[in-house]
Amino acid sequence: MDAYIIGTACTRFAKRPDTSFKNLTREVYMAILADAGMDDGGPIENAWFGNCRMDMFGQASIRGQVCLQPLVAEGIFPERVGVINVEGACSSGSLAFHGAWKDILSGTSQLSLALGVEKTFVRDDPARQLELFTAGLDQFDPQEWKAYYARAGEDIGRPFDISSTDGTVNMETYAMQAAYHMAQYGTTQRQLAAAASKNHYHGSLNPNAQYRFEVSIEDALADRVIAYPLTRSMCAPIGDGASGALICSEAYLAGQPARVRERAVKIKASTISGGKYRKLSEPGLSRAAAQKAYAMAGIRPADIDLAEIHDATSFGDIYQAEMLGFCEEGAGGTFVESGAATLGGRLPMNVSGGLVAKGHPIAATGISMIQEICLQLRHEAGERQVKDARYAIAENGGGTMGFDEAVCTINILEAAA
Repeated sequence: MDAYIIGTACTRFAKRPDTSFKNLTREVYMAILADAGMDDGGPIENAWFGNCRMDMFGQASIRGQVCLQPLVAEGIFPERVGVINVEGACSSGSLAFHGAWKDILSGTSQLSLALGVEKTFVRDDPARQLELFTAGLDQFDPQEWKAYYARAGEDIGRPFDISSTDGTVNMETYAMQAAYHMAQYGTTQRQLAAAASKNHYHGSLNPNAQYRFEVSIEDALADRVIAYPLTRSMCAPIGDGASGALICSEAYLAGQPARVRERAVKIKASTISGGKYRKLSEPGLSRAAAQKAYAMAGIRPADIDLAEIHDATSFGDIYQAEMLGFCEEGAGGTFVESGAATLGGRLPMNVSGGLVAKGHPIAATGISMIQEICLQLRHEAGERQVKDARYAIAENGGGTMGFDEAVCTINILEAAA
């Protein structure tokens, strides 16, 4: 069976303290219906709702049901639809997408909805805001990852120290990986700045991006240090937002008007892999997930025309270029600095602006990548359009398992024939 995306949407990512989870859900859901040319969601048979930390805002369970209920009451979202709540840290939205895709492949649904909705900005309470991100670490046995990072710091000559990162373990671990890469392969801080500058340029072209301004390489280098070698311009901001996608079967698509069929995007592959406490010298989790995805799609890295990758820091651009097979291991810095990953280059990466510029409302991030790719494959991306795009890949990691993500999702999409 084949599955197709017929509607996608993404809200503007920003600090939106006065916008509720329910309103974010409404905003993105109505935009998805409009994109799919639907007046209401009557044909939807299942819904997958991705969210990480709504519990911190008072709603610990039945999150999707609560957020969709006002739409049910208005007759915009169908009654009695099963809503499955999904959590996988920063991969929550992608896991929701994967679940909706499996609905179609299994034949249990002809039309399934995936949503990712998140609020990460907590006004006037930075300590509580920090709790949103520490949840992606093992809280039962924290001594394990503390000892792991301490040993790694000794091995690479770059101690594990969160005192300068306001307690943000994630930023410190990214910085340690970047430092190791620099020592091992000659990657430079300037190349990290080039990756940041590239994505800020792309974000300046995206009306949904949280940061819509350009940052030069020099300014990225001169910005405040978060965890050396990473500066503020190289790190994703705090923000709120929602994204979503409607996935249908080939039979359902065949019954739609030509305007829907012509804009449908085919899902060639959707894979999930789990992290482990690996050595820094081992390939990362995304390589395993990508290899499964390429095999499922029947294509190679050389066939990919554009990529949306998880750059919670700008080291992600460099590292994932290697893990996804776009360049040799250790050559990611040169690949990005050369302009190959910039709009107009050989293989543009994060033309949405990536997490660094577009923003990173955790559960919304994964499907926002899907939404950007759909715009590109439909040739609807305006001034950031990638020419003649046919195949695209999205890589989204969630949680922290040593120097791996706890979970990595890969989706490969194909433009309509």
